[in-house]
Amino acid sequence: MLEILLPFALLLAALGLFVLFWGRRKRGETGLPGGEVIYSDTRDWEKPEKPLFSRRYGLVGRPDYLVRTVEDGVSVAIPVEVKSRKRPTEPYPSHILQLITYCLLVEDNFGARPPYGLLRYADATLRIDYTDELRRQVLDIAEAIRIARQAKDVARRHEEPNRCRACGYRHACGDESLV
Repeated sequence: MLEILLPFALLLAALGLFVLFWGRRKRGETGLPGGEVIYSDTRDWEKPEKPLFSRRYGLVGRPDYLVRTVEDGVSVAIPVEVKSRKRPTEPYPSHILQLITYCLLVEDNFGARPPYGLLRYADATLRIDYTDELRRQVLDIAEAIRIARQAKDVARRHEEPNRCRACGYRHACGDESLV
């Protein structure tokens, strides 16, 4: 009986090791840091997560992932924003500010400031430090948007027809629209 069970047990152990290493490799491919995924807005088969909301800053957002990890002995949630395209030469300012907005939302909702966030492109993961300067930029832009929403007329600030084509406010531009 032992002669039959021993090979079966060894086969199960080998299979378990294979699954463990395969899972680690797949997680490495996602660009996620080690730790527990505590929030995911990328699962199509489940009800979407509630957005993170900050009444203090008047911001709301849904990061693709939040990963709880330990940084310098402190448990912290790290936001991860996934982009489907390949990494640009330099990350777009809009991508950086979107990620920093999620850092600010994490700070306000979880009471711990993340030291960085991750931008995951199809071929690379970039660590973006959560600096006071970037935090201030996000807050300044949010305030400018709130002010602009109250204005009777806001001029278009670009010459890119594709941006106009995709804009949800195009109807309000009148003759300034490029499409």
